[in-house]
Amino acid sequence: MFTGIIEALGKVKGITEEGSNIHFDIESPLASTLKIDQSLSHNGVCLTVVAVNTNEYRVTAIDETLQKTNLGKLEVGDLVNLERCMPSNGRFDGHIVQGHVDQVAELLSVDSVDGSWVYTFSYKTDEGNITVEKGSICVNGTSLTCFNSQEGLFSVAIIPYTYENTNFHLLEPGDSVNLEFDIIGKYIQRVLNGY
Repeated sequence: MFTGIIEALGKVKGITEEGSNIHFDIESPLASTLKIDQSLSHNGVCLTVVAVNTNEYRVTAIDETLQKTNLGKLEVGDLVNLERCMPSNGRFDGHIVQGHVDQVAELLSVDSVDGSWVYTFSYKTDEGNITVEKGSICVNGTSLTCFNSQEGLFSVAIIPYTYENTNFHLLEPGDSVNLEFDIIGKYIQRVLNGY
């Protein structure tokens, strides 16, 4: 389980295809703290560490993950948001994040507002996902609060610290991001829908 509080940025150093899988070699300041079989969130996607050395590690994404997230669009040199699993005795600073991306969204606009930025995203509603005004949303692995919540549309505010320490500063309108909707809202919606 994760909290959506990004610990570091990782740089994609290598991309290797093997059948329908893709191996990503990531350079990161977290590499020396990792071990094989550990779960690590990459832009909000939980992936298993399969190899580690001093400055880099490797994770593998299967075809289903590549189809449902933006990881398949990564290129060498791209930066990804990283978060290790929450320790059982850790602080819960964000919200409950599983690392299971529900769908991708498109960034519609970025507006500078008195030292912060407002990012507005659109997403397809045919998958049954919803946002709630002042509710939690995980965007590229980052725990954020929705506002201007409408059907298929929401905004988030990004403060300077988040802007500088995540890959939000690289996003431009038209880019795709990974969304994980609030787990509590998803369960409530399933109950209301009778399944």
